[in-house]
Amino acid sequence: MKCASVHFLPLFNTLMYGQHASHVDLHVSSSTSTDSSYFFLLQMDFRLLLIASLSAVLGGGWAQQEGSVCIKANTQSCGECIQVAESCGWCSDADFLTVGESKSARCDDLESLKKRNCANIENPRGSITIDKNKEVTNRKDKTEKLKPEQITQIQPQKLSLTLRSGEPQTFKLKFKRAEDYPIDLYYLMDLSFSMKDDLENVKNLGTDLMREMREITSDFRIGFGSFVEKTVMPYISTTPARLINPCTGNQNCTSPFSYKNVLKLTNNGDEFNKLVSQQQISGNLDSPEGGFDAIMQVAVCEEHIGWRNVTRLLVFSTDAGFHFAGDGKLGGIVLPNDGRCHLENNMYTMSHYYDYPSIAHLVQKLSDHNIQTIFAVTEEFQPVYKELKNLIPKSAVGTLSSNSSNVIKLIIDAYNSLSSEVILEHTRLPEGVSIAFKSICKNGVEGPEENGRKCSNISIGDEVSFVISIESQKCPAHGKSETIKIKPLGFTEEVEVVLNFICDCECAAHGETNSKICNLGHGTYECGACKCNEGRIGRLCECSKDEVRTEDLDANCRKDNGTDICSNNGDCVCGTCECKKRDNTAELYSGKYCECDNFNCDRSNNKLCGGHGRCVCRKCVCDANYTGSACDCSLDTSTCLAKNGQICNGRGTCECGICKCTNPKFQGPTCEICPTCPGVCTEHKDCVQCRAFEAGEKKDTCERDCSYFQLIKVKDRDKLPQPTDQSFPLTHCKERDANDCWFYYTYAIRNDTKEVYVVENLECPAGPDIIPIVAGVVAGIVLIGLALLLIWKLLMIIHDRREFAKFEKEKMNAKWDTGENPIYKSAVTTVVNPKYEGK
Repeated sequence: MKCASVHFLPLFNTLMYGQHASHVDLHVSSSTSTDSSYFFLLQMDFRLLLIASLSAVLGGGWAQQEGSVCIKANTQSCGECIQVAESCGWCSDADFLTVGESKSARCDDLESLKKRNCANIENPRGSITIDKNKEVTNRKDKTEKLKPEQITQIQPQKLSLTLRSGEPQTFKLKFKRAEDYPIDLYYLMDLSFSMKDDLENVKNLGTDLMREMREITSDFRIGFGSFVEKTVMPYISTTPARLINPCTGNQNCTSPFSYKNVLKLTNNGDEFNKLVSQQQISGNLDSPEGGFDAIMQVAVCEEHIGWRNVTRLLVFSTDAGFHFAGDGKLGGIVLPNDGRCHLENNMYTMSHYYDYPSIAHLVQKLSDHNIQTIFAVTEEFQPVYKELKNLIPKSAVGTLSSNSSNVIKLIIDAYNSLSSEVILEHTRLPEGVSIAFKSICKNGVEGPEENGRKCSNISIGDEVSFVISIESQKCPAHGKSETIKIKPLGFTEEVEVVLNFICDCECAAHGETNSKICNLGHGTYECGACKCNEGRIGRLCECSKDEVRTEDLDANCRKDNGTDICSNNGDCVCGTCECKKRDNTAELYSGKYCECDNFNCDRSNNKLCGGHGRCVCRKCVCDANYTGSACDCSLDTSTCLAKNGQICNGRGTCECGICKCTNPKFQGPTCEICPTCPGVCTEHKDCVQCRAFEAGEKKDTCERDCSYFQLIKVKDRDKLPQPTDQSFPLTHCKERDANDCWFYYTYAIRNDTKEVYVVENLECPAGPDIIPIVAGVVAGIVLIGLALLLIWKLLMIIHDRREFAKFEKEKMNAKWDTGENPIYKSAVTTVVNPKYEGK
């Protein structure tokens, strides 16, 4: 199976070299016992979902295309037919085929087979059977203690699906996170020299972590392991002194080792503290450590570690990077890691023999053993391990302080993060089988993450569900059932899905081998047709492949000596014409010599047989009420009826639903239009006037010229017949006589009788009233005079006011002369005393 490729950052371009993944694209190896395709097939599965969504949008057009696929597949048996598409069926009626049709014509879409009156259509359908459906655990008594095997978090547990090609089967899977679920935690620590201060803080980890985890679960176990590096050059110094004490100076270190299982999983926190306190730091030469070797052994050595079928947590603590597949070549180690347990006396003994595992290999093993990984690393290596986290599902990264003092909080936070999300995975799918997920998460919200495989922010007791659709595109070569498993990542529980494939029709089981019908035993008669033995061909297996092209057989396929074999529209198979198929599956060749077809008939309006008939052997067979070579002549006369109920208004003939007017003055679709004819009202005005009012131009010849209609008088216009009240044509008229008086009448033809309803009273205009006119004229003259006087008075007032204002202005501007009068003499005389000296 071709898997989708997932490309990584350049930092990890060489991480994938190993036994189970040959290059960086992370293709799934066929040699893996349990495939981790949940991670690699998402893109392909998503494309299948898009195809399914597209078929729903295109609707009928898609169905029509599928119908053509059934015929184009050219299947020779019912089993082959039902593998083509979900909409294909096989007609097993013995007399279904007409002359010239091949066996493959039995395979068509269901609607086409029904239209051809097939009585027995083979159309097997898929189904779903739930074999085990234990309810998820719902604790009513919070103090109740349950064993791990008594807790159910996923439902149902086993199903059987019967799959037909192209028909998806959908079921619902429920998950509920259980309360007080047991936890196993294994602490894997880097004991290289740079982790010396971290070891001191980890020595009391057992009891402290046990106390914190008791708030999450009452069933908690903890274990401890350590790692350094492969015990070969250039990773460590192999001099005798350095093998005993790899540290420099006065540091007392233990001998280097690859991986050591210090403490099996236990619920005794004091024992953890005791054994960890006895550990010593070791050393190596290079910065990256051999942690991947240790992770592999922790995952696969279940008995040595003591893993239970509960939540499994692996805490990986380090302050350095890691070696991966291919790095072993530096030490002369070329054999890929075999992924098996090699612990003797709790020590990994094959580090010098097998290379480091690849990331893909670790992903597979961690998934197989349901282990969730927590990387507790220092700030310096956060970017590297975050990239690694993206490659390993159900893993988390926490920032470890320089001396590991925050390790408990880191573990608690990482566990809460991991346990709050559910991601479904599945084992390897059989060839041709696809799977699609749709998650219905908390509060009924549809989860878009991981293509519908993931739900986040799940608390204890929350219930989520997944709608899973499985579809097969073809029947497996062996035809046997297959089993796949679906489970949430990091959990031990799983759903077993047994896939059974519909590879043949039910009627095939009742087939008659070596049947006499099939040319005296040259084939198996099943599902209404012969399934020929090897080397035989023909509708009834009447011919050997060696006899196909002979002159005698070809002569049977000619209508006469002057025609082509099968009219050049088919192939001569065993002396019988099998007509060709056209790209348009609705167009068919037929006949003993393929001389007929259903698409070369006369056309009208660019439609075959005018859209009103069938093309049978190049001639139109018209529907009822149609005739003509192209069925373009309608025998229905309803389109020729005029408003008076007569065909073509009595002035023409109806031919092919169209009026042909015999009177040249009349025209229109029903010969009712006469441009040169007077109107109905004008035509009958004089006769109505002379008979109703004894007036008009025909007053003297009224009895002779105007006795062709029946006259009925009514008192007022409301009594006249209305068009909506009549089932026959009716015309309302309003005419004026010589005295300018109006008269109203209706003209109608009912049962060949002409009827005229007329209002008996004329409407004449009244004469003028002199008094109001004279009074109005006098009043008008008086009012006009008053208006003129008022206007004159207003103008005079305005003029006087302007003159007075002008006078006042000139008065203010006047200036008087202030000079002295020459005649005037003052009455006062002033005399000066000459003797006066001012004393």
